Amino acid sequence: MKTLVTYMTQTGNTQKIAEAIYGELEGEKEIKPIGEVTDLEGYDLAFIGFPVLQFDVPPKVKSFLSEKTSGKNVAIFMTHAVPEGFEAIHSWTGSASQAAEGANILGTFDCQGELAQPVIDMLLKADDPQMKAFGEMGPSTKGQPDASRVQKAKEFAKEIQAKL
Repeated sequence: MKTLVTYMTQTGNTQKIAEAIYGELEGEKEIKPIGEVTDLEGYDLAFIGFPVLQFDVPPKVKSFLSEKTSGKNVAIFMTHAVPEGFEAIHSWTGSASQAAEGANILGTFDCQGELAQPVIDMLLKADDPQMKAFGEMGPSTKGQPDASRVQKAKEFAKEIQAKL
């Protein structure tokens, strides 16, 4: 079985999870930033990861999911600044799944990542009280994804690969 792990990252959170997933996979495998992937031909499975940006799947990733995953076995993973269990995570997962309509989605994984300081600073200056509240949450994200989240990503990789 040939597996691809591809990801978009801005601050390294998603790359850290991508590398953890990649490290657990058996068989022939590759890891590449999403911008280097032209198609999924020749892969039996693709793990596709991204950070949540502006409360949604980044447009570049949505395009990739909608244009390249039809008929393919796919597992989706994402990082975000909010704690796991945050209500909006379901809409982000749904948005990614909807973009990958036509793919065989074998599972999804999400975990908290560290909110970058420039983003914290921007949020704290926002007029919107909800944005300020997210900015105030920034310090609690320091060091994420931590070892326990990385371990969960590794377990996710094994679970997905076992489905094929």
